[in-house]
Amino acid sequence: MTEAILAAEGRAFAMEVAVIVVGGGGTGLCAALAAADAGAEVLVIERDRSLLGSTAMSTGLIPAAGTPEQAAAGIEDSPEIFAADILKKTKGRTDPDIALGIARESAATIAWMRDSHGVPLQLIDGFLYPGHSAMRMYGTPHRTGGELMAALESAAEAAGIPILTEAVVESLFADPDGTVRGVRLCRPDGSHDDIGCKALVLACSGFGGAADMVASLIPEMGGATYHGHPGNRGDAIRWGEALGAGMADLAAYQGHGGLAAGHGIPILWPLIMNGGFQVNLAGQRFSNEASGYSEQAARVNAQPERIAWSIFDEQRHQMMLAFEDYQDALRAGAVVEAADLAELAAATKLPLAALEQTVASVRRCVEGEESDPFGRDFTGHPPLEPPYRAARVTGALFHTQGGLCIDMAARVLRRDGSPLPNLLAGGGAARGISGDAAEGYMAGNGLLTATTFGRLAGETAARIISA
Repeated sequence: MTEAILAAEGRAFAMEVAVIVVGGGGTGLCAALAAADAGAEVLVIERDRSLLGSTAMSTGLIPAAGTPEQAAAGIEDSPEIFAADILKKTKGRTDPDIALGIARESAATIAWMRDSHGVPLQLIDGFLYPGHSAMRMYGTPHRTGGELMAALESAAEAAGIPILTEAVVESLFADPDGTVRGVRLCRPDGSHDDIGCKALVLACSGFGGAADMVASLIPEMGGATYHGHPGNRGDAIRWGEALGAGMADLAAYQGHGGLAAGHGIPILWPLIMNGGFQVNLAGQRFSNEASGYSEQAARVNAQPERIAWSIFDEQRHQMMLAFEDYQDALRAGAVVEAADLAELAAATKLPLAALEQTVASVRRCVEGEESDPFGRDFTGHPPLEPPYRAARVTGALFHTQGGLCIDMAARVLRRDGSPLPNLLAGGGAARGISGDAAEGYMAGNGLLTATTFGRLAGETAARIISA
C-alpha cells in the first residue's frame, strides 16, 4: 500500500496552491466555492473523469430548520427542534454540540447555495421523512443528486475554480506537527505530481467502497449490495489516522431497505411513510418499516434471499411520480402492477393467502381496529386499494457515516481533541450526526453534513491561509 504520509521537510513543490480540496462531490464543491468566495486560490482534485461522487447517487435532499420558506408556509421549526430530532433518532449517541451547531448552520447553507450560487433549491412539502418532526427538506426541481451536482459544477465553473480530474491523491506531505504541506497524486498513465498547499480539505467521502473495511467495521452489512461511489475507499481515515486524528462512529452508515433488486434504483421511502409496507417472500411483514429506511436495510437482508417486496397502490404511485428515481424505476420495469391481490400474488410469486392476510391486517391497523405487532402507527393514511403495485427490493449500503472527528469549523481534531493545524474535512470523510449505528440516520443527514461542513471547511481554509 502507498505510504499515507510523506515527510515534507526538504520537499520543493513545482506547483503550489493556497487551498487544495480532495474530492469533487458535493462536499468538495461547496468547500471550493466557499473558499473562493473568501478570495482564496483553490484547486479541486477529483479521481474520476467527471464530477459525481456520492452526492450524484443521492436524491439531492437537504434538511434545514428555521428558514423563511418554512415560516411563510406556517411550518413551526427551529434549529433547536431539529437538533432534538437528531438526538432522538440517535438515542443521544451523537455529539449534541455538533448536532445543534449544524442545525443552526443549515438554513444559511441553503440560502448560500441558492442565492449566492444559483442552486435551485426549494422547500418540499406534503410528507415527513422518518425522524423529522417538521417539513424541512429542500431539493432541486427533479429531486435528484445528479441535478444538484450539475448546479454545483456550474457554480464552480462560473467562479473560475480549476478542477483537476482523473487524478488520484495517494499520499499527503506533512511536518512532524501534523501541518499538511502538499499532496502526491497519480495520473492515469502512472505518472505522479506533487502539489503544495497551505490548507487541505478532505472531501473524499467514507469507506463504503472498501469491502474489507465494511466487513470489519460494519459486519452486519458485510456482503450487502453497495450502492455508492466505488471511489469511497477510506483514504481520509488512512491519512487522518497516520496524522494522529481522532475517529468516531465508524459503525454508523446510511443503508436503504428499498433498492430495486437487479436494477440498482432506490424505491424511495415516501411511499412507505404514506401507508405502503414491506413483506418477505412468505408474504408477511417483518418490521416497523416507518422507523427508518437506513435501519431497514439490515432487516431486509435478514429475510430469505435478502429480498422483500414493497407493496403500495395507485394513490402512492401517483405521489411518487414527482421523484425522478421512481420514474427511472418505472422505465426499468422494477415496479409491477396488478388489478387485485390474486394478480399481485401471481406477479410477485408471493403466497396469495398470506398476502391477503397481511393486507387485511394492515387495513385493520389503518382503521384502528388492531395494533400493529411491530409498533407502527398506520393511522392517518388511507388503506391500500386496487390496483396494487409492488417492487422487489434488497437492503443496500449507501454510504458510511463515521469518520474523522471535526469541530464546527470543520477542523480535523487529534485524539486529544486539539485541532490539526491546517487539515479540514466534511461529508463522509468526517464523523457525521447519525450516532454509532444505522438507526441513527435521518433522511438528508449525509447531504446536510456534506454541504454545510463543506461550506464551513472552505471558509476556515480561507481564514487559515490569510492568518
